[in-house]
Amino acid sequence: MRIERDSIGEIEVNDDVLWGAQTQRSFNNFKIGTEKMPLEVIKALTRLKKACAISNNKLEKLSDEKKDLIVGACDEILDHQHDNEFPLAVWQTGSGTQSNMNVNEVIAHIANKKYGENIIHPNDDVNKSQSSNDTFPSAIHIALKHMIDSELIAELENTEKVLEKLMEENKDIIKIGRTHLQDAVPLRLSQEISGWLFMIKKGKQHIIEASKALNELAIGATAVGTGLNAVKGFDQMVVDEINKQTNGKFVTAENKFHALTSKDAISFTHGAITALANNLMKIANDVRFLASGPRCGIGELSIPANEPGSSIMPGKVNPTQAEALTMVCVQIMGNNTTIQVAASQGNYELNVYMPVIIYNALQSVRLIKDATKSFTDNCLRGLKANREVIDYYLNNSLMLVTALNTKIGYDKASTIAKYAHKNNTTLKQAALDLEILTEEEFDEYVDPTKMC
Repeated sequence: MRIERDSIGEIEVNDDVLWGAQTQRSFNNFKIGTEKMPLEVIKALTRLKKACAISNNKLEKLSDEKKDLIVGACDEILDHQHDNEFPLAVWQTGSGTQSNMNVNEVIAHIANKKYGENIIHPNDDVNKSQSSNDTFPSAIHIALKHMIDSELIAELENTEKVLEKLMEENKDIIKIGRTHLQDAVPLRLSQEISGWLFMIKKGKQHIIEASKALNELAIGATAVGTGLNAVKGFDQMVVDEINKQTNGKFVTAENKFHALTSKDAISFTHGAITALANNLMKIANDVRFLASGPRCGIGELSIPANEPGSSIMPGKVNPTQAEALTMVCVQIMGNNTTIQVAASQGNYELNVYMPVIIYNALQSVRLIKDATKSFTDNCLRGLKANREVIDYYLNNSLMLVTALNTKIGYDKASTIAKYAHKNNTTLKQAALDLEILTEEEFDEYVDPTKMC
């Protein structure tokens, strides 16, 4: 053990860790759950510390030597050399102060070990010109924007390609449509799939547009938005450096007071993520219902047999990928409720629900990315149309009678449909029995290829 000190006093810390007193106090005092501050946030905070050190140096507020030591320590953290040094729970101070200090202390400790003596102070040097109140909200924007841009969007584009291929493969298949869970008029299977495709395309587009709000960073606001202890121009310098590191398009927040007290950018972005989850839920349900059976359900589609579906029923194949995806969608909807409620709690100058907001937002992106990939690779790629079943439903549907509306009127068409249903016969036979149409007229008017 070694003794570390902070403004409260002395505390024992294990000698083999790189954090200091404030991290240790949080570690001791918040033994709540198993959820830890996401590494994405730690990396974003580290990038911010690196940018701040470089900017403070340019403004002659930090020596070249100290700047180099801090930057070197940050690079080690960004290189995943010290991932175990960030043990704090999500359930901590709502400002994220303790995780901000965790990063400050680890950076200082790495730098001082390299130098050989304690010349870097976690507050005076690593945290110079900053407050947890502007670094943490900046870091959570950086972390969420990076995960969306670098991981989620690419996965959605991959799903788009798979659906486009499915459309091409099934463009000649005409099937019965369904509305209200009842038979409707025909459409092409490729047209039905095109609806799924555009759910993904629109969901991606909404997320891209919404996440632009994350480009505004609070850095430079310091404690309450006034910028106390930060030199004029510091905020722009830091943002420029962050953009250089990340190839991003971050900007300084238009209003720093808003940037501290409101979490509407994340709330707005997660709303778009939730809208995508809604669409994915619908797609997964369509697939599993259309593939239900194989003999006693709809059975128009066949899904890949990835694993045995039952521990007691031999040969059973279940829509497991659809089930996994829909569970993820439900989780994201729950996360959205948490985020929206937490975002409403911006009391006075600061929102103090930020750790739970970013934890849920990052989890949603990670889950929806992984689940979409799994569903695409293990279900959509192997989806097959059962033409025999599709043709059977198409040819036996009473709703083909809709094509007769403009030929004989709604009432006579309805009479044919009701007669066919009551007498368990075809529409053609009903039309002939009722002497409303000849066989030639029926074949000319009721042609599924002309109805879609």
